[in-house]
Amino acid sequence: MTIIKKPNDHPVFPDKNKIGVLLVNLGTPDGTDYWSMRRYLKQFLMDKRVVDLFRPLWWLILNGPILTFRPSKSGKAYKKIWDEKNHGSPLRGFTIKQTNKIQNYFKNSPNIFIDYAMRYGNPGIDKILNKMTKNGCSKILLVPLYPQYAASTTATVKDEVFKWLLKQRWQPDIRTVPPWFDNKNYIKALALTVKKHLKNRDKIDKLVISFHGIPKRYFMAGDPYHCHCIKTARLLSEELKWPQKKVLVTFQSRFGPEPWLQPYTDETIIELAKQGSKNIALIAPGFISDCLETLEELNVEARELFFENGGKTFQYIPCLNDNEYSIKFLNEIVKQNLLGWNN
Repeated sequence: MTIIKKPNDHPVFPDKNKIGVLLVNLGTPDGTDYWSMRRYLKQFLMDKRVVDLFRPLWWLILNGPILTFRPSKSGKAYKKIWDEKNHGSPLRGFTIKQTNKIQNYFKNSPNIFIDYAMRYGNPGIDKILNKMTKNGCSKILLVPLYPQYAASTTATVKDEVFKWLLKQRWQPDIRTVPPWFDNKNYIKALALTVKKHLKNRDKIDKLVISFHGIPKRYFMAGDPYHCHCIKTARLLSEELKWPQKKVLVTFQSRFGPEPWLQPYTDETIIELAKQGSKNIALIAPGFISDCLETLEELNVEARELFFENGGKTFQYIPCLNDNEYSIKFLNEIVKQNLLGWNN
């Protein structure tokens, strides 16, 4: 007679009632030193979604001049915003705070396991997905922390998750939160943040709404990012009840010689100052967490450009980060996308 033993030695049997919620942000280097920056930049710039040039040519360019000189330059920029007491990178610090506060919101749902990962850098997506499945999660809600969809942000997060799925014998079910660029709660959160930091909007000549740019070629190939940005800006200005003439949409952080989405933020800042706009405010709603591109590129470099060209007052409005409006909105997004799973 054959005796079939219960497979107690099986590493993990997923629990149909356990759900993982994975927040994914862009990423950050582990430190500001040369080698930490080099590792981070190499992972980031080797992503085909970020730079889609002919691979052999791009490999030579990246591993030649770019990874030789850019780590030092980027490290100097990161040092301006680095905070060892708060997890080093502001983006990491805010992502951890967001995760902790969402965990607290779902504290009475012990079947929900909430964590965060970075697309580039640590902790990696595969590491946290492994952690979730080892904890018995059979369902995972993926939350890319990008309000507007772009192939170089949202899509590359999905790519990484799907690569991980290909290696799994027992795959968990996956849901992905769609872009929330026009979500009414997101727009309200932005508007409330603006109102909190701008006590007297009548003193502001222009509100500059700056988004991270992408190569114009990506947009022409069908990426909806530009359309999402424009709609976010329009809905925000409507929610604020600001006249259209006082609001400008710009794009920042271009890289390389080819044209990117325009108008460029830095050139617009200079032009505004030269044309007589003395008092401006700036917000970057494409970033949910303050990071190098906001704290250094906007609040330091753009501010300096404005003053150097005749500007007098420059008000940077922080990202949503972990403020009360942000957490309320993120909790609702997660709650809505868990419907049918967490009954």
